[in-house]
Amino acid sequence: MRNLIIFLRRYFNFFLFLLLEVICFVFVFRNNNFQRTVYLNSSNSVSGKLYTKYNDVQYYFHLKATNDSLVKENLRLHNELSTSFMSTDTSAVIHYDTLRRYSADTSRKLLSSEVRKFLYREAKVINNSVTREINTITIRRGSLEGIRPNMGVIGPNGVVGVVRSVSDNYAVVISMLYKSRSAAASNFGFSAKVRNSGDIGTVEWPGGDATTGRMKDVPKSAKLHKGDTIVTSGFSAVFPENLVIGYIDTFRLSDKSSTSYDIRLRFATNFSNLQYVYVIENLMSAEQLKLEDSTRNLLK
Repeated sequence: MRNLIIFLRRYFNFFLFLLLEVICFVFVFRNNNFQRTVYLNSSNSVSGKLYTKYNDVQYYFHLKATNDSLVKENLRLHNELSTSFMSTDTSAVIHYDTLRRYSADTSRKLLSSEVRKFLYREAKVINNSVTREINTITIRRGSLEGIRPNMGVIGPNGVVGVVRSVSDNYAVVISMLYKSRSAAASNFGFSAKVRNSGDIGTVEWPGGDATTGRMKDVPKSAKLHKGDTIVTSGFSAVFPENLVIGYIDTFRLSDKSSTSYDIRLRFATNFSNLQYVYVIENLMSAEQLKLEDSTRNLLK
């Protein structure tokens, strides 16, 4: 306390000067419109910049929460897509309420109900490879949360791969970056089509560059253009139709006698920067596969 008193005595004149200066400024700004306007504009500008910097810092520390909320929103939108449902009467206009009960347009007689075919679940990527011949992705979601082998997996921008093995809390996905080690064996391929023309082919990864793939078996009668979108065909029980796989980069005929194009495409998915993926369950796949297997047995 004694030291504080000594300090105040020593610098009394300085503090008195500061107090009088503040009082003078207050009188100047209060009684002069021009000075008051300059002060208010300057203070607003400074405070605005400070608030902007503060919000930028605050936003940075909340990026994870923002990203998580976007993933949840994308999941909801995926599950709302018309391709996730199957209607027994495509002529009926389908509406649904928030309780997920489906009915035809209320202005006409109930003709059919819409049934969910595909269900999406989000999952966090915890391990990923892009430089091997057979590349895998580990996700933090397993059998206890409904994940099973042979489910399709997509990312924010396009197709990623197929679930290969599952434990209680984790699953391993074989990504599209799969090149067979055996020359006799075929690569891991996806049934695909050119969105504009509807021509069907198979997309696979020839190895090397993780950003490019190959599409084969597209007939030479197809009308192709650079930049055309390659999407899933919907012919398998794994993926819905029209999910983006990539975009045509170059295309050519192998030789004059060739009946199909050899297409080089750019993958829509950035495999080196996957943070979240969506696992797709086909709720009707068991019925489809059982029927197809029984038909094959009859044809043997």
